[in-house]
Amino acid sequence: MRDDVRLRVACVQNSARADWQASTEHALMLAGQAVDDGAQLIAFPEYFSGVRTDGARVVPAAFAHADHPAREACAVFARARGVWLLLGSLGVESGDGRIFNRAYVLDPSGATVAIYDKLHLFDVDLADGKTYRESATIAPGDEAVIAPTPWGGLGLSICYDLRFPLLYRALAQAGARILAVPAAFTRTTGAAHWHTLVRARAIETGAFVIAPCQHGTLEGGAACYGHSLIVDPWGRVLADGGEDDGFVCADLDMAASDAAREAIPSLASDRSFEVVSIPAHAPSAAAE
Repeated sequence: MRDDVRLRVACVQNSARADWQASTEHALMLAGQAVDDGAQLIAFPEYFSGVRTDGARVVPAAFAHADHPAREACAVFARARGVWLLLGSLGVESGDGRIFNRAYVLDPSGATVAIYDKLHLFDVDLADGKTYRESATIAPGDEAVIAPTPWGGLGLSICYDLRFPLLYRALAQAGARILAVPAAFTRTTGAAHWHTLVRARAIETGAFVIAPCQHGTLEGGAACYGHSLIVDPWGRVLADGGEDDGFVCADLDMAASDAAREAIPSLASDRSFEVVSIPAHAPSAAAE
């Protein structure tokens, strides 16, 4: 890690269409504005380069890894503007008829320094009657990933992963000082849980959390929540993207992660334990 441990980060917030080229060009236009605002690392949402829904199925714009046009367009942008990019996720053909929900981290030369395939797939039945079956089209990953950056380890995750805190604890214990949660959180679950979960992951790990999220209604009818967030290691919201197109920026002092972990050293205090199930009819210890 370099001596300068301050980072200006941006979250782009877009509403992707099924058309990958139009979606990618629009997202990169917003990223250019973020670079003009001083951003050194720019994070895009999940499926920022194109997605639609078909009933319960999630259908991203997908191409082969080797010649993905959205990845190449982003690499050209990274080289031209000299910035780091988190491609929140692209649809990448898996070879078995399904698609990987895949995040990429690009350095300022446009080179790929990390790849992460979403671990937890969004198969849910919501109270508003909406049903989603991500596993109908998406193949899950099997590895947790930390990307090396000049500001420390960047722990990667995508959307529904947010509900699995052990992933973030493992990333933080393995050295991540920033956690990324690019998402297309639904409006229903976002309104109920998004802010709480993002802040909780920061508090639990003593890490910064950057969480770019799509907004608006996708082709096919799924509605995304927006409210892209940047949260500090104490759980304070540094930036909130609201519900429109645009970007938000915040300045991160990486020393704040060290300070939070020193103040509350929970990452170093894990204990092994056994869960005991006591039958309901058994007398309690206090009654003996």
